[in-house]
Amino acid sequence: MTADIVETTGTAEVARWAPGDHILWRYRANASHLIHICRPVTVVEDTAELLAVWLAPGTICVKPQLTDGTSVHHEPLPTRYTKPRTTARSQWFGTGVLKLARPGEPWSVWLFWDHGWQFRNWYVNLEEPLVRWDRGVDSEDHFLDIAVYPDRSWEWKDEDEFAQAQRAGLMGPEQAERVRAAGRAAAATIESWGAPFRDGWENWRPDPAWSVPALPAHWGRTDKKHTSAHSRS
Repeated sequence: MTADIVETTGTAEVARWAPGDHILWRYRANASHLIHICRPVTVVEDTAELLAVWLAPGTICVKPQLTDGTSVHHEPLPTRYTKPRTTARSQWFGTGVLKLARPGEPWSVWLFWDHGWQFRNWYVNLEEPLVRWDRGVDSEDHFLDIAVYPDRSWEWKDEDEFAQAQRAGLMGPEQAERVRAAGRAAAATIESWGAPFRDGWENWRPDPAWSVPALPAHWGRTDKKHTSAHSRS
């Protein structure tokens, strides 16, 4: 399938991807224009109200790591955001992740399962609203997250990383307050059990005919004003 998609904030009427299309879900490094997380995903649904994608088990992704090879999350918090970084390829293990994002919203909602499709939880990832380009979507992670459980209870996650990122100069006070406000808005949605929590996505299953998307050579490109073919299983 070929689609001409220009960069957009996701709020305008643009060409849509079809179920089964392969796109990239990427994150810029904080306080940088460079991409440091890239995950090839399969489109489940793409409408004016929602983008849903599937990150399949075994997908080759790109993640940040320290230049000495240390995993970011194994580095002590005081130096986690100050030591030099690079990127590395790694395989996505586990049962896969369903990601849901609404245009213009400063978070996405991820669904996790245990083996045997036992639903584990939703995860609200606070982030910049997704920006579409011809091969996928880009954002910037905001450190702070919310875990939501099947009994509708919820809790803040990674508050220590959120605080450390501010101390490291990756987020100023005004941005931090915007992120907190977004978190409060997400929490209000959880409390009222609004979309997407009420929509039954935990019962969704991927098409068994879908192939695992490949990581393209251009995964980190930032000059995104081009068109290309979207692969489809």
